[in-house]
Amino acid sequence: MSQSPQRHALDGVKVLDLSRVLAGPWSAQILGDLGADVVKVEAPGKGDDTRPWGPPFLPLSPGDSGKARDSAYYLSANRNKRSIAIDMGKPEGAALIRRLAEKADIVVENFKVGGLKKFGLDYESIRAVNPRAVYCSITGFGQYGPYAERGGYDFVAQAMGGIMSVTGEVGGTPLKTGVAICDLFTGMYATTAMLAALRHAERTGEGQYIDCALLDTQIAMLANQGYSYLVGGVVAKPMGNAHPTVVPYRTFEAADGPLVVAVGNDGQFRNLCLTLERADLAEDARYATATTRVINRETLEAELQKSIGARHGHELIEALSARGVPCGPINTIDQVFADPQVEAREIVHRFPRADGVETPGVAYPPKLSATPADYRRPPPRHNEHRDEILRDWLGLDTAERDALVSNGALS
Repeated sequence: MSQSPQRHALDGVKVLDLSRVLAGPWSAQILGDLGADVVKVEAPGKGDDTRPWGPPFLPLSPGDSGKARDSAYYLSANRNKRSIAIDMGKPEGAALIRRLAEKADIVVENFKVGGLKKFGLDYESIRAVNPRAVYCSITGFGQYGPYAERGGYDFVAQAMGGIMSVTGEVGGTPLKTGVAICDLFTGMYATTAMLAALRHAERTGEGQYIDCALLDTQIAMLANQGYSYLVGGVVAKPMGNAHPTVVPYRTFEAADGPLVVAVGNDGQFRNLCLTLERADLAEDARYATATTRVINRETLEAELQKSIGARHGHELIEALSARGVPCGPINTIDQVFADPQVEAREIVHRFPRADGVETPGVAYPPKLSATPADYRRPPPRHNEHRDEILRDWLGLDTAERDALVSNGALS
């Protein structure tokens, strides 16, 4: 595990994470990576929905043979947090969560619209006891609109938000992406919104409500494909690994397997042609500009495939990279983690847990020079930090804790 730096960007910020599954936990994990004290409130019993979403699972130590195992899915979104199990269905449990919310700078939740109101844990209830709190709700469709009451998952948002209609092979079945990209982007958008709201709260003492929707995020993520429709009425369709407006920008088959070539400007195109010893293509007026290359995509890509198909991938990637042409292999996940660039960037870190089990993790990508992210805590076991959270945030003594356990609010 990396050593903790002396300073964290979010030192002193308290985050109450009431969310489950991915979008909410992902956003709270980022806040934790940047130094916030994140308390994850889970349901008694099974806890976060994703804990049993396996295999694979993290191995148990010999002394934990009777305990539930945590899935790789859960581990991916819950480091730098402490866990406490509270039954919000009990009045005493809901009151305890409100007390935690009084101390929080940020509250994150992803219940259905209105789902926390009956427990007195909705924004208005929390604002009444903590007007400076930033409160972020993440749902499938947002807090208003004809679909607001529907449950929402990443897969549904990808389908309704258009990304599946442009993903896949030409003429093929619409495909979702290989990871829950809408959940992850919603978590990222939520994080930036919470940091902006936190800055406002620090200046004014005024908290605010943040309404994040998976569908809204997915539509924003359409980016140039969405704008192509808004500007020119173009309804994009799947193009496999080709790019709608940049050519050549796709996979090609080398003699020993596929690789990616991503040419973004005329200079790169010329260098591609020179590397392939195809100066004729660089000098052909049909391919002279980005626009003409798109218009004449089929003939150009056919010629490039002939030349690339005669070369070995590794040798060609080295030659193209030396000339500044963006390219690369198509790595499997095991190859990703074995790549020397990935190793040099220290993307993987490992937590030695107290019981001897090692928990792997993937680093927060940006490298901050003064207040870098760090990895102080492995993803918590269910209810692992109950007593220290009650002590650190609320100052509860043993008698108060035991009373909450006896009435079922705590497990």
